[in-house]
Amino acid sequence: MKLYVLGAGTPTPTPTRFGSAFVLDVEGEKIMFDCGPAATHKLVKAGLWPTEIDHLFFTHHHFDHDIDYPCFLLCRWDQSIGKENMLQVYGPALTERITEAVIGEDGAFSHDWKARVYHPLSQQVYVNRGGKLPRRPPKVAARDIGPGTVRTNDKWEVTAAPAEHVQPYLDSLAYRLDAADGKSIVFTGDTQPCDSVIRLAQGADTMLCMCWDDQAVMEKNGEATGQCGTTGAAKMAQEAGVKKLVLVHMGPNISAPENLRKGLDDVRKIYTGNLTYAEELMTLEL
Repeated sequence: MKLYVLGAGTPTPTPTRFGSAFVLDVEGEKIMFDCGPAATHKLVKAGLWPTEIDHLFFTHHHFDHDIDYPCFLLCRWDQSIGKENMLQVYGPALTERITEAVIGEDGAFSHDWKARVYHPLSQQVYVNRGGKLPRRPPKVAARDIGPGTVRTNDKWEVTAAPAEHVQPYLDSLAYRLDAADGKSIVFTGDTQPCDSVIRLAQGADTMLCMCWDDQAVMEKNGEATGQCGTTGAAKMAQEAGVKKLVLVHMGPNISAPENLRKGLDDVRKIYTGNLTYAEELMTLEL
């Protein structure tokens, strides 16, 4: 199992981190979790290709987790030759609505796909790429989901649990993928420390957990509610007994070298497993 870190940041853009997006390779099958800013471009920079992705899971619908979804949908469809698997998209409430709003018959980008379906130039590009006319409009299987088993096949199973973030304004989910070879990984998405995510992560090999900032700073400035900081992530990982903790969704303050050193020391005082902080475009063998 291999993890590609495409986005390890937050809504605040920095030169090295912006938004959330990850791709997991399970026996050659590529699965995306969240689709934040520039995820499609970073996907290609990581050596992957949009048409390789057949499954996409959203943790929630803040823009730093889904803003590149229109780009990804259109690029995946545009680069296809009509023989690819239909994209399966899962996420909390709004997933179906956003998908339809982007590429539906009257969606915000329907003008784009209609021009590419019907204009002779676009038809010729499609044929030259290996497609066969008539070109079909984009079609995506998007589904609003809640906690429980989400998807199962012979290589992996994905289970979801509630994550405590900004309810009741947005629903949020954490995901656990269990591979057929026994390996497991958890994506917390954005959450404060909570029992539902700890239960989901019990005994997992790897957990990607948000780490917005130094916990003491968050407690002082009022930003600790609905989010994990350094010691919040450490306590969840330690209580769940995960073997490897990967810190993601790291804000500009904690990303500064001097603050990061202190933050990692604070985490290690609580969490006794393997610790990594995510850099964008890094690849982790799991």
